[in-house]
Amino acid sequence: MSEEKFDAIIVGGGLAGSAAAYALAKAGLEVAVIERGTSCGSKNVTGGRIYAHSLARLIPDYAETAPLERKIVKERIILMTGTGSTAVEYRDEKLKDDSCASYSVLRAKFDAWLAEKAEAEGALYITGIRVDELMREDGKICGVVADGDSLNADVVLLADGVHSLLAQQIGMKKDLSPHQVGVGVKEVIGLDEKTISDRFGVLPGEGVACLVAGHATGGAAGGGILYTNKNSISIGTVVNIGQIGAGEGLKVPDMIERLKDSPTIAPLIAGGELLEYAAHLVPEGGANMTPELVGDGVLIAGDAAGFVMNLGFTFRGMDLAIESGHLAAQAIIKAKEKGDFSAAGLSEYRTLLDNSFVMRDLKHFRKMPAFMDSPQIYKEIPEVAGEVLGSLFAIDGSAPKKLVKNVTSILKSKMKLTTVIKLASKAMGAM
Repeated sequence: MSEEKFDAIIVGGGLAGSAAAYALAKAGLEVAVIERGTSCGSKNVTGGRIYAHSLARLIPDYAETAPLERKIVKERIILMTGTGSTAVEYRDEKLKDDSCASYSVLRAKFDAWLAEKAEAEGALYITGIRVDELMREDGKICGVVADGDSLNADVVLLADGVHSLLAQQIGMKKDLSPHQVGVGVKEVIGLDEKTISDRFGVLPGEGVACLVAGHATGGAAGGGILYTNKNSISIGTVVNIGQIGAGEGLKVPDMIERLKDSPTIAPLIAGGELLEYAAHLVPEGGANMTPELVGDGVLIAGDAAGFVMNLGFTFRGMDLAIESGHLAAQAIIKAKEKGDFSAAGLSEYRTLLDNSFVMRDLKHFRKMPAFMDSPQIYKEIPEVAGEVLGSLFAIDGSAPKKLVKNVTSILKSKMKLTTVIKLASKAMGAM
């Protein structure tokens, strides 16, 4: 490695790291990105949906060159039992509007594209190398040690994922609690473009996002995701690590198999070819797991900062990662102008975050992780929904029952009234 001193070194070539690298290099700063994978995106696993508003602020013409799969025009939430499911589907022309556009993406392609954009602006990417530790001088972070070599910089941005062992090494981040992290298993299943469009009832270029709760995780806090790509389907399950073994005690690999074998999902992926199988960790603590974000000569962004939200009806992380990387770059640029890379000189990052949708939304949904840990969401509620709707649509000639009495009877058989009230109150408080 070069003995040159960089303005900034970024650890991690994911969305946060490359967003920062792009903004910094475009502003004329000397930037090096160190990525442990053999290429950007080679280690990244995700269900594959990006809300594009933050990307549009970073790269306004992104849609012309980014490897986007399908624009999401249909949302589905599925409550699954062992024999069937209850689904809520939303479709509206507003989902096609550029102001709130979201797309399915394949991270290996998308991350590589964003890195290429940063490289084109002058950022240096060093791949296949692990950063072992951060260097200090007079109490300030002044560079990194990677593969036995030292590389100096005015500031280091940690965008190295949910673990961020480097942030833990310097005391900016605590060890993760099992209840703050989920483990996800994802598959990419190949199908031709027409088959996908026909099965999901969309036009070419249009896509569906689907979140599933219930049978797949065996009652453990977690769920399934499914996103349609051009010629493939991304499907997976995520379960809170602290919940593994709960409910029916399913193993994590068994959960995705149960999801794929369900009567609801199996027809959608029938005849597909397995293209990819991978597992990864997902931050789930929301605002409650945000670490110290600014130190002397160092900042933290993206998953490393815990900027991910599982809201039950959608899952967000990519838009927060890109925005936090972009804002970190802005703070670094101002610090360079002042010649002050101390915590005080970099404090603009926290101010920018506090004034952005990142911290606004994390704070707004700060109670959501506790609500999503409610076991009734993954067992009793799907069963109640199935039984209620089954009583309406399954006609066998028996005498009909009054709807209110029937719903009340089914609820009582599954949950205590006090539990229902507490769960409803918890949901209202989380939203």
